[in-house]
Amino acid sequence: MTWKIVQSGCCSASSNMHRDYELLSQLESIKQPIFHSYEWIGDCATFGHFIQPFDFLNEQAVNRLNLNLAKRPTGGGIVFHVSDLAFSALIPASHSAYSVNTLENYAFVNQVVMQALRAFMGNQALPQLLPEEPLPLDASSKNFCMAKPTKYDVMLEGRKVGGGAQRRTKHGFLHQGTIALAMPKEDFLQEILLPGTCVMTAMKQHSYLLLGANYTHKQLDEARQELKRLLIDGFSEQL
Repeated sequence: MTWKIVQSGCCSASSNMHRDYELLSQLESIKQPIFHSYEWIGDCATFGHFIQPFDFLNEQAVNRLNLNLAKRPTGGGIVFHVSDLAFSALIPASHSAYSVNTLENYAFVNQVVMQALRAFMGNQALPQLLPEEPLPLDASSKNFCMAKPTKYDVMLEGRKVGGGAQRRTKHGFLHQGTIALAMPKEDFLQEILLPGTCVMTAMKQHSYLLLGANYTHKQLDEARQELKRLLIDGFSEQL
């Protein structure tokens, strides 16, 4: 069962999330696994289906900084798509990797993520799946993807480098993943996040970043393209 590769290019956050929702609804007829890659117009963030973003984000700052927000068709916390690589993997129920056990689905996708990370870092890295979740630093931190590792996230040296959220139907599942390349700039986070929380501290504490603090846009783009290529190769081997 060969993989269908869908590359949507640079779109708004809402367009990217709508495309994932469409692909999930089409799994019954497509009947093959899909790797969906996309990029973002400007600074974007997505939030899980059950989250109210302005319970945790400064609405005035979001509007002032033109942060493009969109709801994901999956669960999970808020993800800033400013300096990450985002992708989606969709597995039809007819595929041997499909499971009614959500953690098994996470494990399947994240094994490919770990393989890509090892290749990206010169096979020196030893990423692992997180067996148990730590407690959040505060109530707000648990609502941000990179501020609180969750079970079966991809970890490097005790910190989170890859996360994801899923939605499963009787026809298959959608896994929306993120790989941390760099931390959003601190002044950006100070404006966007509500005051009086531990979110920024938790992100710094729990995130393993593949690029240094002084990364350039060129380095960010090159890292995204290389990781995307490695993920496509890795998923294509999962027949």
